[in-house]
Amino acid sequence: MLESSPPPQKKREVVAKAAKAATAAVVEVVVVVVVVVVVVVVVVVVVVVVVVVVVVVVVVVVEIVVVVVVVVVVVVVVVVVVVVVVVVVVVVVVVVVVVVVVVVVVVVVVVVVVVVVVVVVVVVVVVVVVVVVVVEVVEVVVVVVVVVVVVVVVVVVVVVVVVVVVVVEVVVVVVVVVVVVVVVVVVVVVVVVVVVVVVVVAAAAVEEEVVVVVVVVIAAAAAAVVIVILFKLDLFTKSGSYQEGLS
Repeated sequence: MLESSPPPQKKREVVAKAAKAATAAVVEVVVVVVVVVVVVVVVVVVVVVVVVVVVVVVVVVVEIVVVVVVVVVVVVVVVVVVVVVVVVVVVVVVVVVVVVVVVVVVVVVVVVVVVVVVVVVVVVVVVVVVVVVVVEVVEVVVVVVVVVVVVVVVVVVVVVVVVVVVVVEVVVVVVVVVVVVVVVVVVVVVVVVVVVVVVVVAAAAVEEEVVVVVVVVIAAAAAAVVIVILFKLDLFTKSGSYQEGLS
């Protein structure tokens, strides 16, 4: 009878192991969230510092180095967009790898992407407005820069939507719908802000034909993004793969 007493001790060991495994899973989720937040904070700080430096340089030295300043602005905008693309791709890869906590990580990633895109849009709009107001000689170049930025942002959004729809097909349908809705909202905000800024600023200095061409290009890009999103979502819902994942 005395030798049959070890089972309670074994039960305690099993409970301790389960608690340790649960703690490890929670720590893994926290580490992923902290890494994503740190990356976003670093990107935002770098973007703000670069934009402040560029604006100061444009305001102080613009009358002497107009062409150089415009080139610097273009390079900075392209670098910022590339950084955002890299961050988004890294976050998506992390989401795919950490399958155990995919729902929580996807929600965090969606919030992070929305914040980063909104910050980049606001920064680009501020830079464009400052450059157009201060440098009246390079309106056409600024319009071209805005169009390039819009196209790059549209490409980034399309890549994010395609990756989310194609790679994360085993995630709950609600998460996919949330991601698609947020992406559509971001695209609409970006297109509306850029169209308003371009039309208001360029109408005073650029010929009407140029403004019309820019508006048509932006509208076509926005329409293409919406069509791609709807097409991908339709293919995803018809494939039935999410139903298999849920079953």
